[in-house]
Amino acid sequence: MRIATWNVNSIKQRLEHLATFVKSAEPDIVCLQELKCVDEAFPRAEVEALGYNVVTHGQKAYNGVAILSKRPLEDVRQGLPGDENDEQARYLEGIVSTDTGVVRVASIYLPNGNPIGTPKFDYKLAWMDRLTAHARKLLVLEEPVVLCGDYNVIPEPKDAADPAAWLNDALYQPESRAKFRELLNLGFGDAVRACNDQPGLYSFWDYQAGAFQRNNGIRIDHLLLSPQAQDRLKSASIRREVRSWDKPSDHVPVMVDLDID
Repeated sequence: MRIATWNVNSIKQRLEHLATFVKSAEPDIVCLQELKCVDEAFPRAEVEALGYNVVTHGQKAYNGVAILSKRPLEDVRQGLPGDENDEQARYLEGIVSTDTGVVRVASIYLPNGNPIGTPKFDYKLAWMDRLTAHARKLLVLEEPVVLCGDYNVIPEPKDAADPAAWLNDALYQPESRAKFRELLNLGFGDAVRACNDQPGLYSFWDYQAGAFQRNNGIRIDHLLLSPQAQDRLKSASIRREVRSWDKPSDHVPVMVDLDID
């Protein structure tokens, strides 16, 4: 089973790119973030024509997440538990039945949190606490779980080409990184780092100042695997070439292959 995550930075602008990507990579499941549209405006017919079932949790002009799956999605949850007043569309979860059981997948668009010292940063940290609490409950199910998405967290210095440039950014604050480690300490594994511990692996390059051409990137898109998914991990990869396409998203897809039929 191949699972991909991708912050498309507007599904309407990146629909052709999505089609090109899924035709070449042939993922079984694709988790999308930053749709920037309501559910009714998602190009459902076009994506279904590519061979996918579609569930979305959209929001006008901002946020929005989706899961595309070649197999039907069940037990769908829209929104992260823990705050009934949270109206931001940042979390979507579902299960896919396989020949040997189920795989539970979540598409996550974690808050950016900038600027530091404002309610936006407080919201980021509180959202991460809610994610950790929910992830702890998912582990009790003892299922293969894949928490995919744009986490807006640079976990380690080697995950940035220029760590010093991010010292005053919410993505690299000690609090943000510590809460990311809390997820790992629960028992989740970082799929990319389980397969490749080298520096220079990035999933985001800013549009400004030739960042991509200079490989001045950061790694903020992650697939975190429960122990049952880690046991089935075959490979993980970052589709860097997608950033070189015409009018690309500033993020690229990250993929994992699991030994699941």
